[in-house]
Amino acid sequence: MIKKTVSPIPAPEKPKLPVRQPTIGLALGGGGARGLAHILVLEAFDEMGLRPKIIAGVSIGAVFGAAYASGLSGKEIRAHASEILKKRFDLVRDLFSARAKVERRLWSPLSIGSAFLAPAKLLDVILPTRIARDFAHLDIPLKIVASDFYVQEPEIFSAGPLRQAIAASIALPVLFEPVIVEGRVLIDGGLVNPLPFDIIAGEADVTVAIDVSGSPLPRAGRQKPKAWEALFASSFIFERTIIKEKLRSRQPDVYIDAGTSRYQILDFLKIDEILAAATPAKERFKAQLARVLEAETLETLEAIDPPPPTNDPHPLKRLARPRLLRRRRSRKS
Repeated sequence: MIKKTVSPIPAPEKPKLPVRQPTIGLALGGGGARGLAHILVLEAFDEMGLRPKIIAGVSIGAVFGAAYASGLSGKEIRAHASEILKKRFDLVRDLFSARAKVERRLWSPLSIGSAFLAPAKLLDVILPTRIARDFAHLDIPLKIVASDFYVQEPEIFSAGPLRQAIAASIALPVLFEPVIVEGRVLIDGGLVNPLPFDIIAGEADVTVAIDVSGSPLPRAGRQKPKAWEALFASSFIFERTIIKEKLRSRQPDVYIDAGTSRYQILDFLKIDEILAAATPAKERFKAQLARVLEAETLETLEAIDPPPPTNDPHPLKRLARPRLLRRRRSRKS
């Protein structure tokens, strides 16, 4: 009698599910000319083939955040900033005239009058023509922070006219006039939230914060700061304190100090020096972001396809980084 051999029926293959790339929320802080370092971070996103899901910006971070959210590349933003700061002499004259007026007024307190520059008019000069007119026309959702002068709380813009929001966010007292929006008097958002990563927490898988606030550094051969340096640096001391307190209670997944502290708030003519000084921070940013994204991807893979049982006495070593991220997030919430 011939026995028939029956081949076992193969188990159906588990369908391969696509791995979703982790989303990124980007927070660009305030810091005057030091914030030119944000350009390098935006270039890094382009070089890595990444795009933020949402952006939060304050002061100079609102300017560059709006440009990037409008669809300009980091390279285009760098070219535009270089052209503005190197070729448009009226802007340069206005900025340095403003600094000179600050110095004169510090020595003539009884003659103090109104502020010097209207932020909206300045934006007409410095912003690229391709920047959206309204938040609704942006390629990437954007949140911009200003400070309500009388209420003493942040005012967060995410809809409506874009330039008005940017103007309010950059309106540093003494240098710029306040901006009136629906009866509210608004000034520089860095005075209440100089690094607004908290306002986009939970809106992306990974939160990135770029700190350009800096801190005063002594100059060779001169121990005391000049009067106008002390005036502007005092606001950044407040901002630095706010950032330190925020980082004690909540931390972004990637935090980068741009390393441009030695530059002053109005050192915009030193764009090449500032970008060179921030280049190491750009490389650190790319390395840190790549590690965090890799860990997030491993965590996603583990959720889709759990690893099979193993006799390995240390089965968690392979996934140590993702579990570290999960523990850190649990402390945040």
